[in-house]
Amino acid sequence: MSSPRLKLPVIQNWNCHNCGGCCKQHEIEITVEEKERIEKQRWDLDDSIPAGKPVIEKLGLSPTSKRYRLAHQEDGSCVFLNEQGLCRIHAKFGEPAKPLACQVYPYAFHPAGNDVAVSLRFSCPSVVSNLGERVDRQEPAIRKIVEQVLPRRRKTPPAPRLTSRESLSWPDTLKAVAKLNQFFQSDETPIQISLLRAISFVELIENSRFETIRGERLEEFLDLIFEATVQELPADLELDPVAPSRLGGIQFRLLAAQYARKDTHAESSRGLGHRIALLQSAMKFAIGKGQIPCLQERFAPVDFSRVEAAFGGLPTESEKLFLRYYRVKIEGLHFLGAAYYDIPFAEGFHHLALMFPAILWIARWIAAGEGRTQLKPEDVNEAMAIADHHHGYSPVFGLPHFRSRVKNLSRSQDIKKLISWYSL
Repeated sequence: MSSPRLKLPVIQNWNCHNCGGCCKQHEIEITVEEKERIEKQRWDLDDSIPAGKPVIEKLGLSPTSKRYRLAHQEDGSCVFLNEQGLCRIHAKFGEPAKPLACQVYPYAFHPAGNDVAVSLRFSCPSVVSNLGERVDRQEPAIRKIVEQVLPRRRKTPPAPRLTSRESLSWPDTLKAVAKLNQFFQSDETPIQISLLRAISFVELIENSRFETIRGERLEEFLDLIFEATVQELPADLELDPVAPSRLGGIQFRLLAAQYARKDTHAESSRGLGHRIALLQSAMKFAIGKGQIPCLQERFAPVDFSRVEAAFGGLPTESEKLFLRYYRVKIEGLHFLGAAYYDIPFAEGFHHLALMFPAILWIARWIAAGEGRTQLKPEDVNEAMAIADHHHGYSPVFGLPHFRSRVKNLSRSQDIKKLISWYSL
């Protein structure tokens, strides 16, 4: 089979700037072959590794388990992360010697018919800040990684469902994705309006039947509802924010808490006491009064009321960041199908749209913790990196209870209210 065409984001830059953040957040599972390769590197004879410290640990309780991961230091960092924030394997043996999972990050590769859509994880600060060389100019290097990720005898998977009851072919599904992406291509339209338009567009798709709408007829239909939503919500529309419903507020705070957590090996290995503390925190988020539980060391003690107050709107730089974020995620199919818990197009976009108020809620928490009542671009950048760490990678977001929470927020129109409310 010939190599698939890569669909690369043209508006995103990236190169690694050795911050070491990814080596402090992720559990790196390795294959048996990678385990054997690392063992042959003889790290047991290297003075940089503490004596008696294993570099590989077994996963699973079964004695026959063949699952392994890289070991961690006491603070949760990878055992191979050195004091300068660099990978010891990379420094000594070169990048190809690292586990594949480490080489892939922050890229994400998703099926797009016979092609491969390339997205990026905004948990990487260099992705958030758009630092480095344009991604579409790095195709040869990216292709080398893709060839390691894809199975040699790859079969094109079925297209993601459009809605819970409707399915289209890959070409028609990609037409819907491309039309959705058009809402985020104008720098002159406020991001809030772009999101509200996109949600209305998706709602019209959810309420439609597609038995006889295919090919050119589908293109005409998508053009029609696209223009209808643009006319309904002009770019200069002044939003009149309405607070989310009481139930919507509870569900949203629980969602924001999930995005604000720091799920590292050091955190998850703290045992039953840690899980009880998380349950108690969830109860406080549901109530939404008093002091916000500090889910990680980054956050300072702040009352819920301070985060719910107006923050003077979104910084101009952050408008551009969100436009880039949504374009990269949509073009990379990073919100539906195989890339996102096998969730349909329409439902997946509701999840993606909720990232906007969730990120702003976390950004407000950061700002309020420093005694400020206005957001800085740095607050939004950091909040996006915290929240996007989980997007598509934390299993809880694909579980029935979480999906039900998002569906409820959609049915009650609370997603639209949350977008407007936290834009204040």
